Amino acid sequence: MGKKPKLLLDPFAKREAEKYSNPIPSREYILDYLKKCGHLVKREELHQILYLEDAEQQEALRRRLRAMERDGQIVLTRRDGYGLPSKMNLVRGRIIGHRDGFGFLVPDDGSDDLYLSARQMQCVFHGDRVLARVVGTDRKNRREGVIAEILERNTPSLVGRFFTENGVAFVVPSNTRIVQDIFVGAEDQGDAKSGQIVVVEIISYPSFRKQAIGRITEILGDHMAPGLEIEVAIRNYNIPHTWPDAVHAEMTQFEGGVLPIDQTDRRDLQSLPFVTIDGADARDFDDAVYCERQRKQWRLVVAIADVSHYVNPDSELDKEAQARGNSVYFPNSVVPMLPEILSNELCSLKPKVNRLCMVCDMLISPKGELKRFEFYPAVIHSRARLIYNEVAAWLDNKKCPPSYKALMPHIKDLHALYQILRESREKRGAIDFETTETRVVFSPDRKIKQIFPTERTVAHRIIEECMLLANVSAAHFLIKSKIPTLFRIHAAPAAEKLADLKAFLAELGLKLPGGRVPTPEDYSTFLKSIINRPDVHLIQTVLLRSLSQAVYSPDNIGHFGLAFDAYTHFTSPIRRYPDLIVHRGIRHLLAKRKPKKFIYDPVTISRLGEHCSTTERRADEATREVLDWLKCEFMRDRVGDVFDGIITNVTGFGLFVELKNIYVEGLVHVTALHNDYYQFDAKRHRLRGDRTGIVYRLGDSLRVKVGRVDLDQRKIDFELAGAEKIKNTKSFKIKKEKKSRYKNKK
Repeated sequence: MGKKPKLLLDPFAKREAEKYSNPIPSREYILDYLKKCGHLVKREELHQILYLEDAEQQEALRRRLRAMERDGQIVLTRRDGYGLPSKMNLVRGRIIGHRDGFGFLVPDDGSDDLYLSARQMQCVFHGDRVLARVVGTDRKNRREGVIAEILERNTPSLVGRFFTENGVAFVVPSNTRIVQDIFVGAEDQGDAKSGQIVVVEIISYPSFRKQAIGRITEILGDHMAPGLEIEVAIRNYNIPHTWPDAVHAEMTQFEGGVLPIDQTDRRDLQSLPFVTIDGADARDFDDAVYCERQRKQWRLVVAIADVSHYVNPDSELDKEAQARGNSVYFPNSVVPMLPEILSNELCSLKPKVNRLCMVCDMLISPKGELKRFEFYPAVIHSRARLIYNEVAAWLDNKKCPPSYKALMPHIKDLHALYQILRESREKRGAIDFETTETRVVFSPDRKIKQIFPTERTVAHRIIEECMLLANVSAAHFLIKSKIPTLFRIHAAPAAEKLADLKAFLAELGLKLPGGRVPTPEDYSTFLKSIINRPDVHLIQTVLLRSLSQAVYSPDNIGHFGLAFDAYTHFTSPIRRYPDLIVHRGIRHLLAKRKPKKFIYDPVTISRLGEHCSTTERRADEATREVLDWLKCEFMRDRVGDVFDGIITNVTGFGLFVELKNIYVEGLVHVTALHNDYYQFDAKRHRLRGDRTGIVYRLGDSLRVKVGRVDLDQRKIDFELAGAEKIKNTKSFKIKKEKKSRYKNKK
């Protein structure tokens, strides 16, 4: 009688029974028990409480408790008692290192970051996951913590520059967020020579008493060798970049191309003149579009490569794609999420060949409203691979080359539909910032030749609106069926950021409409109202920084920036794992299977959302690091040259300035400004001199000289140019003269 009631109390008992032949209570049940019991519990006590009598179940519990420890859900004390971190004033999160030695803990619960002193950072690396105890606040009134337990080491190896000095060998990490040198014993140096870039495996992690020790496993090459920056970034961020043997073995099944059997049980859309429209250097084409008028309405068909047909869940290929999370696009190079036989061939919607797709077939009203949509697997035969700039020119000139004449009516239909969707977008209140994207042109020796802004043409916007509509359709289709999935969410601005934004605008005599809780439409209306102001760039930058970052989540809270109540990613399964998850959900429902039988449960979906958000950030940071390295190399021969720039960020230690027409950013350190003490005003985004009253503000133009380029640190230092020094000194003299005249009058 005693056993049954306890097991029935576990709300997830059925799920556990489906997953395991000899199930034990779920994580949720264990956590709930620990919360209610109010004291630390030993494993032997849990055996009795949970009625786990046989050795197999007790071993399963041991493994589950260990996994819960690693995830930071529970803590094992030195006296072998299990407890909840929240009851022990412990915070679980990820370490963010700073190049100056200190760091922060970013809590998993979304609360404010914890400041970690340089002393605390001695025993961890950037990216590690830890439990920390809040011990108070620092002198800047930030929550301060001390590390209680290291949950997960996320740096099994790192890349850096190898040095030998006075008989001591060590590696200086290339990742500037890791400030500890890695010592290397004589037997672990291999053939590395001082100054070379190497990969070092960590064999002993740092602690408060000793530094990290490593073993050199790979010599990447000499310092500053062409192309080395990408190899460094890949290893710095632990980006998977080689295909395991098991994946190579699975790839052999795709060598036959699109087989006749693959095309069965699909709608045949080969008669529709689909086209792909991409950039000139694109290699994977995962979306094709077709549009036609249907009386007063529009039919838009978006065909997306059917990656879920080829990549089966739990296959070796799927495991590798999941680990990668997304493709990583470096200048002139890509680390793909899927092998090239899929990403560049079978799943690439090339012209003149049959391709398998998942189609979103939509009907749109004359007012741009989505009237209905339908998803289904299909076979298409793309007519052409078109390029953004060419299509934009054709629409502008109202003519195209003779070989594309038959496609022109459909392209015009796409353009006409876009204009309707654009109006609908504006009415919806989607926020549309004008940002500058750049492209790097390389010389034959792989050095930067030129950096120039890329134009966002009407063709870019046409495809963007088509993809947005397909993504919204996918989100609503999955919501209606109540199947676990990943949404692309973008939260409204945090209260603190909103308060800072309003304070900044008030200084300029401006007010953001919408009261306490502005909507996307309020942001959009405000952006239109300032379009002709000379400081529009400054205001737009501050507005953009007030917004949160978009992430993947199983909880649909809508997309603030796009002004959608539901949004997901469906259109790029070749290069984003969340899109593949969405495709699998759609395929599951089209097969008339129940949502509860889906391969992903809510817990797994939540974990994948966190993972894919992390790999997305990892890709962004790695790409930025490579660009910073290349830009430093580009500026090495320009030390002493003078350029016009604009202040892009203001901090307590100086001004970040981006050079006009060159798009390279550097720092004017506060010590390089006019001889004065400068006060940093975070709300107004400015530095102000105590004596001189000189103000440097975000968005101001500045003439600077390149003072120093540090390739290893990926830093460029600027100084004020002669004219700026004279101008600032002159303004100071004028102020002094005014003061003296005022004294004389008195």
